[in-house]
Amino acid sequence: MTSKERVAKAVNHQSPDRPPVYVTLTPQVAERLSDYLHVPYEPPMDSLLSTRISHMDLLTGLGNDLVGIAACAPESHPTITDKNGIITNEWGMQFKNAGLYNEFYQFPLASATSVEDINNYPFFNPHDPSRFEAAKSTVNKYSKDYSIIADLECAIFETSWYLTGLEKFLTDLIMETPYVNTLLDKVMEINIITGKHLIEAGADILWAGDDFGTQGGLIMDPLLWRKYFKPRIKTMFEEFRRIKPEIKIAWHTCGSVYPIIPDFIEIGLDILNPVQPLAKDMSPDFLKKNFGKDLVFFGGIDVQYLLPNSTPVYIKKEVIRISNILGKNGGYIIAPAHNIQDDTPTENILALFETVKTM
Repeated sequence: MTSKERVAKAVNHQSPDRPPVYVTLTPQVAERLSDYLHVPYEPPMDSLLSTRISHMDLLTGLGNDLVGIAACAPESHPTITDKNGIITNEWGMQFKNAGLYNEFYQFPLASATSVEDINNYPFFNPHDPSRFEAAKSTVNKYSKDYSIIADLECAIFETSWYLTGLEKFLTDLIMETPYVNTLLDKVMEINIITGKHLIEAGADILWAGDDFGTQGGLIMDPLLWRKYFKPRIKTMFEEFRRIKPEIKIAWHTCGSVYPIIPDFIEIGLDILNPVQPLAKDMSPDFLKKNFGKDLVFFGGIDVQYLLPNSTPVYIKKEVIRISNILGKNGGYIIAPAHNIQDDTPTENILALFETVKTM
């Protein structure tokens, strides 16, 4: 069974020869693994969440069944690093390198209060064909044998607060500050356009998302989420299916999001990611029992404790245990609940892949 066939069965709630796997890595881990395996290091691609589409020769060689694509920074708005090390991306967000990660440096809409502030902001052209050149090249290279998963990065909420700052944006949602709906609609519009182009490029799965959960619960009241986000996410799903009715839609939302999972099912979600197993009410048994009929699960392998701190033997046991739960009668893509971080030993990463190959 090819990787593409394996994924197709899993996302249609059928039982493949084994559950498919999709692992993503931070650049530091990718470089370490490349050195260990004596293969060329592939630098990260220039995308908002580049970890989801980078290092694909390395990862397919290790055993990934899916290959990621996304929109990259357009030629008209390239990522720029100034002499002080300040990084400005296509959205105008600014970051400063802090070692393992880039930290936010400045929020370009931190002073926004009015609709005019959003209308006057210099957003890039989402139709710019240079954004999709890398995606089309990846599809041409991999799509015969691998399932193509198109990453829409941060769909509505996260991109909005990346522009304004989190505390400000949450406060302004509650206070119904005039600019909020205009900004959400603009970000949604850009991501709908981006998603449609990625579907047309050859995506089998469209993977969007926003983190709505913390370790212990939702980041906002469910009523607030249903007011601002549920109808927009529903619109996105409907627009994507206008382009390709059979497209499978995955949604990434970290943390404990149990109260809104039924809402996602209601508006047509196919695949839930990342199934953070140590978050409240997100255990594999609980989710499979309550939502396995309606959802494919994508994730579930703990990156908070299991992968960085356990032994290869225990990791193998846990991967098999979780796969037997979430993958019963199909409907499961094995994946870490986030990018594998630099605190994870090489032997533990290899144990994950080796376990999948022998299942």
